[in-house]
Amino acid sequence: MTPKDPDVLVIGGGNAALCAALTAREAGASVLMLEAAPREWRGGNSQHTRNLRCMHDAPQDVLTEAYPEEEYWQDLKKVTGGITDEKLARLAIRDSSRCRDWMRRHGVHFQPSLSGTLHLSRTNAFFMGGGKALVNAYYRSAEQLGIAIRYQAPVDRLELQDGRFVAARIGDERITARSCVVASGGFESNIPWMRDAWGEVDGEWPVDNFLIRGTRFNMGVLLKYLTENGADPIGDPTQSHCVAIDARAPLYDGGICTRVDSVSLGIMVNKQAVRFYDEGEDFWPKRYAIWGRLVAKQAGQIAYSVIDAKAIGRFMPPVFPPLQAQSLPELARQLGLDAPTLVRTVDEFNAACRAGTFDHAVLDDCRTEGLTPPKTHWARPIDTAPFFAYPLRPGITFTYLGVKVDEHAAVHFSGKPSANLFAAGEIMAGNVLGKGYTAGVGMTIGTAFGRIAGAQAAAAAMQGAQHAAA
Repeated sequence: MTPKDPDVLVIGGGNAALCAALTAREAGASVLMLEAAPREWRGGNSQHTRNLRCMHDAPQDVLTEAYPEEEYWQDLKKVTGGITDEKLARLAIRDSSRCRDWMRRHGVHFQPSLSGTLHLSRTNAFFMGGGKALVNAYYRSAEQLGIAIRYQAPVDRLELQDGRFVAARIGDERITARSCVVASGGFESNIPWMRDAWGEVDGEWPVDNFLIRGTRFNMGVLLKYLTENGADPIGDPTQSHCVAIDARAPLYDGGICTRVDSVSLGIMVNKQAVRFYDEGEDFWPKRYAIWGRLVAKQAGQIAYSVIDAKAIGRFMPPVFPPLQAQSLPELARQLGLDAPTLVRTVDEFNAACRAGTFDHAVLDDCRTEGLTPPKTHWARPIDTAPFFAYPLRPGITFTYLGVKVDEHAAVHFSGKPSANLFAAGEIMAGNVLGKGYTAGVGMTIGTAFGRIAGAQAAAAAMQGAQHAAA
C-alpha cells in the first residue's frame, strides 16, 4: 500500500536512498520510496559495486590489520588534491567504522577480499554477492518494515517554498510529505548535459567516445531542478568517478567487470603508440580512477594497456579477453597502431627499467631511470611473449557536481540549511569528492549520509507533525 501522505519521501533507489529509507523507518516514520528505474534495474550504481572502504583500528572479521581514521583521511585528501570538506569527509570516515553491524541487521553479508583485487584486504569490506546482493537485501528489509516502494516513478520537479520541501511531481501527479530525502544520483547518463560540461574540442565532442559504466537512469533531473531553483551547487561538472574501462564495453551498465586492472603491470600507450603517464605512481586502488580522465585527454579518447606473459595471473581478469600476439609488431597491427613506434616505445621503456625486487603488494623498487614519463614502481621489461593488450576508453560511473549539504545532510539554499529537505549519495558526493577517487569511498559516502539524511528527515517529519497537531 502506498501511503497518501508519508512522513518521509525518499527519491532514489540505490544504496543512499535505501539507507535513508531504512533509517527513517526505524525511527518510526512512514516512508515512501520513488525509484525511477523498473524493478529489474533498481539500485542505481550501487548494483555495480563490490565493497565499502572502512576505518578500523584493529583486525575485524573480513578486514585485516588496521586502517585508522588519519590514514583514511590522508588517502582521501591525496586523491582529491585537498578539494574536499574535511568535516564532512571525517564524518563519513567515522561512520564507516560502525555501519557494518547495521548493514548486517538488514541482511547484508560480507566476505574477505578476492584474490587479485589488489591491496584491499586491509581497507575494504567486500559484499558477498556484490552490490546487487546488497541492494536486494536492503529492498527485502524495506518491504518487511513496511516501506512503500514505487518503481518507474521518475520525479521531474519539486515544489519548494523558502527552502522547504512541499511536494514532488511525477508529471501531473502530486506527492506530499513532511520531509524529503533526494538521493537520485548525478547526471552521467544525460549525454547532452555531459556534452555541455566537457565541450567541443577540434570540432569533435570527447563525450561521444565515453562509456557510462553506471546506470542509464541517472539523468540529473532533480540536480538540475534544485540548482536552478535556489539550492547551492558544489563541484565541477567535468569531475567524476572516471575509470579506464574496456573499449568493447556497452554504453550503459557495464559495471565492475569492464574495468581493466592491468595498467600498473605494464605500459599505457595512446593512438600515437607513446606513453603519457606514470603507470606505477601508487597502489592501483588509489589510482585506478585517474585513468579514465587521463584517457579522456588523449586523441580519440582511447588508449591501450600493453603487458606481457609475466603479468598474466597478477590482476583480476575483466570480462573481455585481451588481444594477443607473439610479437609486438603483430600486436600493433591488431590495435591499429604504428608498429615501429610501438616497438620503439617498448624498447625505450625496457632499456630504462632498473632491476629490483618485484612485489606488486608493496611500493617496490622496480623503476625506470631517465625516462619521461617515469614508471615509479613495478617497472619490468615487456619482453616475454605472448604479448597482450586491452583497448581502453573513459568509463563514467558518477558525476561530482551536486548540491551543498551540512553535517545533517540538509540541502543549502543561499547558505542556509533546509528544515526538511535532505540529500544523500551521488547528488551530494561532491562535498567530499572534489576530484579523484579511492576504491569503496562512494559507498562510504552513500551509507553515511543516507543514514544521516534518513534520521534527520524522520526527526523533521515528527516535528512537523507535532506543529500540525498543536
